[in-house]
Amino acid sequence: MTWRTTIARIRAISGLGVAQLRYSAGRTILAVGGVMLAVLAVTLLAGLGVGVMETGQEKFDAAGRDIWITGGPVADAPGTENDVVGARRIAANIREREDVPGGDVSTIAMHEVYIGTSAAEVERVTAVGIQGTHRHFDFEAGQGFTDAAYNNTQSAGNRVEPPSDVVVIHPTLANRFDLTVGDTVYLGASSQRTQPYTVIGIGSYYGQYLGTPTVTMPLTELQAVTGTAGTDRAAFVTVNVTDDADRDAVRDELQATYPAYEVRTSDDQFAAMVSDRILVVASGVTLIGLAIVGGVSFTANLLALVTYQQRKPLAALRAIGLSRWLLAGLIGVEGALIGLLGGVLGLAATPVLARGLNHVAITMLGFERIVRPTAAVYALGFGTALVVGTVVAVGTGWQASRLASPAALES
Repeated sequence: MTWRTTIARIRAISGLGVAQLRYSAGRTILAVGGVMLAVLAVTLLAGLGVGVMETGQEKFDAAGRDIWITGGPVADAPGTENDVVGARRIAANIREREDVPGGDVSTIAMHEVYIGTSAAEVERVTAVGIQGTHRHFDFEAGQGFTDAAYNNTQSAGNRVEPPSDVVVIHPTLANRFDLTVGDTVYLGASSQRTQPYTVIGIGSYYGQYLGTPTVTMPLTELQAVTGTAGTDRAAFVTVNVTDDADRDAVRDELQATYPAYEVRTSDDQFAAMVSDRILVVASGVTLIGLAIVGGVSFTANLLALVTYQQRKPLAALRAIGLSRWLLAGLIGVEGALIGLLGGVLGLAATPVLARGLNHVAITMLGFERIVRPTAAVYALGFGTALVVGTVVAVGTGWQASRLASPAALES
């Protein structure tokens, strides 16, 4: 068989395949739509799996801290136990180190508090107490604060302390309570005991990090509200070291100095958080696996059904002398075309649906880009449609050609 003969046969088979699809336009449209759904199942589920695994890493990296001091093993909600006692003293001691540039030490506390627009109607949210806001807050409105009382960088006689009855609220809370900068909210550690605070800014920094709408306030004020000022409790103390410092060596020295606490580098801290969230990681991997298995199974069953519906035309072609290989090739061409069209439509719809799902996720959960269809995810979805569709179509076409007989025409 010459190459010209081979090309002629391929063209003939392709022409027959296209003609068959055009002849059964309704079935073709349904098949293409089915493949499109299979591709969307792959790209969106796999994109969700990727997003689940990457979001935590990004939120943690955004903190940009080299050393983390916590009160022990990382719990399901890191830092909410506020197990670091005497945090101000620990932070002051660490600031004296030569490898800590500019005394770059931060203390953070987290508590559950109640907040509302009136003292009678409040709901529970997470409050974060910090020593001062920073440039990463990206305020939507208003400004931040500096907790001079906690920083204590000036003498008591000369220090000018800003008002402490101020809070920065998450945009979700601002929308929920219809709040703007300058409005008053009521906040307290219990629903029965709240006091007024002024909204000084609207920003989502800690809400993005924790995955829930938060209020941010001066650390001393949060400690006073929750009754932890006497023991000076904090969730963790974080440290930045100089670029040329050995973070592992600094960690070991601080661990020896504070043996009651866990001292970790940022990489160690993230690993500890991941180990305590193994179900979240497993869910991301499972979603990717389900996307592949589900997409392949759906596409395979769909193409097998399409082939079965063509048993009489195949029997007719077999009766006039076409070989089994030609019949298998004919069905393979149909599968490839259906897979190609369905794959293209599925890929085109993926970013639109992903944006919609991400909008729902950030509204309900506070997470951005939780569905992330990367280039590899797109390739996986298109490969499922085209490669699997073609291979399954050829296989089922070969199987159908074995059953194609004059008896099939009579049934």
